[in-house]
Amino acid sequence: MNKFDLEERTMQFALKIVEFVATLPRDVVGNQIRFQLVKAGTSVGANYREANRAESRKDFIHKLAIVQKELSESEYWLKLCHASNLGNPVKRRWLVQEAAELLSIFTKSSKTAKART
Repeated sequence: MNKFDLEERTMQFALKIVEFVATLPRDVVGNQIRFQLVKAGTSVGANYREANRAESRKDFIHKLAIVQKELSESEYWLKLCHASNLGNPVKRRWLVQEAAELLSIFTKSSKTAKART
């Protein structure tokens, strides 16, 4: 998988996050989760695009670390939704799986980049 495939995949992740949060309840809890999940889930792709345009290997590694943190946070909010039975379960299940897969990909990429420095 090349960097442009991952840029598209992270864009799709962001779009699915936006679709999912629309299914959350319009109350205090739903609004808080919506805000946090949109913030974390949409920044994954933005930070990955920045990583691909990094000024140095050190900058690339740093930006990949941010991608990993945002994916981990997204996964947390999605699992909280699962535990609380919030939002569309089909969309949520896909997002939990995709967050885990992307986190695995970016963790491996980060380890490879660090090994090459």
